[in-house]
Order: sequence, then structure tokens, then C-alpha cells
Amino acid sequence: MVGATGTGKTDVSLRLAEALIARGRPAEIVNADAMQLYRGMDIGTAKLPLADRRGIPHHLFDELEVTEEAAVAWYQREARHAIEGILERGGDAILVGGSGLYVSSVIYDFRFPPRDDDVRARLESALERDGVDAMHSRLRSLDPAAAERIDPRNVRRVLRALEVLGQGESTHGAALPSAPVLWHVPTTLIGVHLGRAELVAKLDERVERMWERGLLEEVRRLRVRGLEEGTTAPRAIGYAQALAQLDGGLPESQAIAETQALTRRYARRQVSWFRRYADVRWTDPGADAGVLAESPA
Repeated sequence: MVGATGTGKTDVSLRLAEALIARGRPAEIVNADAMQLYRGMDIGTAKLPLADRRGIPHHLFDELEVTEEAAVAWYQREARHAIEGILERGGDAILVGGSGLYVSSVIYDFRFPPRDDDVRARLESALERDGVDAMHSRLRSLDPAAAERIDPRNVRRVLRALEVLGQGESTHGAALPSAPVLWHVPTTLIGVHLGRAELVAKLDERVERMWERGLLEEVRRLRVRGLEEGTTAPRAIGYAQALAQLDGGLPESQAIAETQALTRRYARRQVSWFRRYADVRWTDPGADAGVLAESPA
């Protein structure tokens, strides 16, 4: 179950699981949101509390400390292991999330290039010397398509793309294959969609609620646990802005406005990514879960 952030995937997935269970088909949910992998990152990721999971088993939430890196190759292995366990128990696995590369790595036959520590070390030296803008410019000259997909501020992904290219590959390749092959057959793809105006209003309101519900306090606690030592978690939308506010670099109004703008941009990228999936059944957040449950799974 895919779609942009804020479209209501979580609620639809819960209702779908309940509909499947009512029909005698055990159902379990597997997380495909990269930031919800982190323990303690709850408010800023809209993570569903344990008490609200309706007794439905959930997997791959709170797996990592904020100091650890969320690597998609690791995630692919763990998610597929969770799904295989659910299927072995005779259940249906509902993969839910909006992290496009993470979803694709699981549902499609997605293989990752190897690591090369020597190439990586040279790239990190160049990064320290020249800065991330220069590294992204280098990526743009070598693989324009990859540079278009990768946020210039995402240092980790920029370096990883250059590392892959530095091993002789013609392209970074970490994108939806042109002719993707499903990892597990049958797989039903459901997309949850909201009109742009409605989604923008909902996202802006959600960001405001994040601050009202205590995002700054959450970030203070995570800071004690080493948030700023991590490579992935401190760059998460909302968390980076909250850190800047705590440091006095951003007033609260600006931190909120910046988070809203970045969230809207992220949602646009998600929509573009998932629109490339073939055979997606697009539906609205109020969809009849019973009808969705009739899909083969």
C-alpha cells in the first residue's frame, strides 16, 4: 500500500487488515517508512502508537537507534524476512509506506551494487575538500538521471551514487527498473491518493500539530541519545528543523514553514515515484476495505 505522506495509508491498511481477518485470512503489517524504523522518532514521523494498532501485528517499527544508518539493502533483507514469516504462517502481508526506494526494493527483484571502501574513502575526502554541491555537480555530469532523483542535500545518497559509478557502473541504478519484475507473485498494489489542494492543507496542518504535540521535546530526548551523531535520522524532515530551532538558528515560525515546504516537496516526489508503478489500484482514503480485501494477495 503506497502513496504520498499524509494520504491516510495507515488507516486504510488497518481497515484492510481487519477486513482480511474477518474473512479468516490472518493479516500483518510491515512498515515501509524509512524514518519509522527509528526508536523514539514518533511525533515527527506520525508513527502509529502501539495502543492504536488494534491488535494487528506490526513489523519493522522501532528497529534502529538514531545513531544507526537506515540502509535500503539492510531494509530489503529484513522486510522480506518478515514477509516470508507472515506467509509461512498462512497470513497476508501488508507492506505500507511512502519511502519509494524501500518499497521498490522489497516488491521488485531489486539488486544492489557492492560497496567499495577505497572508492568511498576518496569520495569522502573530496566531499570534505569541495563540499556537497560540487559532489552533486559531479554526479550530474556522470549520471544526470540519478542526479535528478537525488536531493543535493542528501550527502549519503550523493556519495553512494558516485561510489557505484566509481566501480565502473554506467548508472547509479537505485531507481525503479524500467521493466520491474515482482519478487513475490501474487502481489496486489494499492495506492492511496488525495487531491493536491486537500493534501497540501492536510500536510501543513499536520506539521503544525507536530510542534503542538511536543516535537521539540522529542528531539531534545533524542539529542541525548545521540541524534546528531547519526547519518540518516538527524536529516529527517522536521527533525533537522527542530534541531536548528533548539540551537537558535531558526525561529519556530520559520522552522514550521520550512518543514511544511519540504514536506510538500517530498509528497510531490512520492507521487511521481509511485505513479510509475504498473497495475496500481488507486483509491481514496475512505475506500471500502471489504472491496480492497477482494484483491488477490
